[in-house]
Amino acid sequence: MLHVILYAIVPIIVVMLAGYISGKCKIFDGDDAKKFNKVVLDYALPAALFVSIVQSSREMLAADVKLSLVSLVGIMGCFMLTYYVFRIFKGNTGADAAVSALISGSPTIGFLGFAVLEPIFGTTPAVALVVAIVGIVVNAVGIPVGLSLMNASLEKQNPGSTKGQSAWTPVIHALEQPVAWAPILAVVWVVVGIPWPAWLSPSFDLIKGANASMAVFSAGITLSAVKVDINWQAILGSILKMVVMPAVILILGLVFKMDALNLKMLVVAAALPPAFSGIIIADEYDTYVATGTTSLTLSVILFVGFCPLWLWITEMCTHSYGF
Repeated sequence: MLHVILYAIVPIIVVMLAGYISGKCKIFDGDDAKKFNKVVLDYALPAALFVSIVQSSREMLAADVKLSLVSLVGIMGCFMLTYYVFRIFKGNTGADAAVSALISGSPTIGFLGFAVLEPIFGTTPAVALVVAIVGIVVNAVGIPVGLSLMNASLEKQNPGSTKGQSAWTPVIHALEQPVAWAPILAVVWVVVGIPWPAWLSPSFDLIKGANASMAVFSAGITLSAVKVDINWQAILGSILKMVVMPAVILILGLVFKMDALNLKMLVVAAALPPAFSGIIIADEYDTYVATGTTSLTLSVILFVGFCPLWLWITEMCTHSYGF
């Protein structure tokens, strides 16, 4: 636990705090954070995912079928649970509930996945596969579903506001992003059996190295630029994200007898703070911004304690069931 705290959590706090202070001191602002995020999502993270996965094997991919199914069912189940829970609150629209699901129903795997998992589990293809699979679920499934629910609500409130957008448009847009198609391309590469030239890896490693540090620094700037407004919905969102989602993933993993190491990595990934992309979408649509941002801030703080806690709980469960 001390190793997890010192090597995975403390560095994140230090770098995020540096970004936060930079934002408060007006060295960087929200627009700068968006540019940093674009570098991470369009270049650094896709490079990290691609080069890590292509160095794996068909056998490793085959062994990760359970990982993919548990990720999809667990994360999207929690996503829809969050949507329906927040939909019943008086005064909340379908769009508010959709933003809540995009925030509290999605882990920020793209920004913090490698930063948290690699110090704990090492720099291995297995870590990259967990980040890739969860990333595909969040970006290629969760975001399109959330946007579709949001557009349906906005269209109902204001007919013609969404200009008859096809339900498939968000899906296609998500799959066009490098963070979605890069890991898919890497998986196809491995399945086809094309050898990966070792001399190509350094070209990817250079930009890959900027992924975790720039993402965490940018997250600090983002938090410095938003107003925190603590209320019961924000607290509930944090509970759903930090407690319910990891618990659901852990239970599913035990039921389907997942590989112990994969289960530990997946539970920690599920315990990550809410997706920053949800805040970006909330800001773009001017929907549920204050509460969503507060929930994100609370979850980032709670993660300091919940990350080692869930790792310990998963370790105990896997030992008890003889995994």
